[in-house]
Amino acid sequence: MVNRGLVHIYTGNGKGKTTAAVGLSVRAVSYNLKVCYIYFHKDPEMWGYGEIKVLSGLGIDVYGFATKHPHFYSSVRNEDVRAECLKGLNFVKDIYKNIEYDLLILDEINISIRDGYLSEDEVIELIDDKPLKLELVLTGRNATKRLIEKADLVSEIIEIKHPYNEGVLGRRGFEY
Repeated sequence: MVNRGLVHIYTGNGKGKTTAAVGLSVRAVSYNLKVCYIYFHKDPEMWGYGEIKVLSGLGIDVYGFATKHPHFYSSVRNEDVRAECLKGLNFVKDIYKNIEYDLLILDEINISIRDGYLSEDEVIELIDDKPLKLELVLTGRNATKRLIEKADLVSEIIEIKHPYNEGVLGRRGFEY
C-alpha cells in the first residue's frame, strides 16, 4: 500500500488532459477526500469552462491565476502574466503549509513553463516540496523531460484525429 501522494502529469497534444484531472477530482471527492483545483491561462468569463462550476458545486475549492493569456488577449503584457503565475506558485506554497487537501490539481501549469511564464526549476521545486501525502496533478501540453522524470504517473494524450482540423470550432460543453 502506498502511504504517500503521487505526482501525476497529463500531457500531450490530444484532447482530454483537463478532463482526466477533473475526473480524478470527482472520484476523489466521492470518497470524501478534500480537493483543490487551480487553473492557469483559462478565462471562465470568456469561455465558461463548465467544469469550474461543477467542481465548485461538489465542494471542490477552485482558484484561477493568469486567466488572460496573450494568445487570446493582445493587450496583456508578458510580465503581468508572469506575476500572476508567481502568485499562483505562492498560493500553492501556502497550501503546502496548511496541508488541508488530499488532491491538488494544477491545470495547464505546463503551459506556464512552455510559454516562459514560469521556469521548469520553479515547478520542480513545487514537486520537491510537496507534502508527503498530497496527490499532485499537473496538466498541459509539452511537459518537460525533467518534469516527466519527477512524476510517478505520466499519461501522454496523443491526438490521432480531431474535428478542429476539419474546421469544427470548440463547442461549449465538449471542448470547454
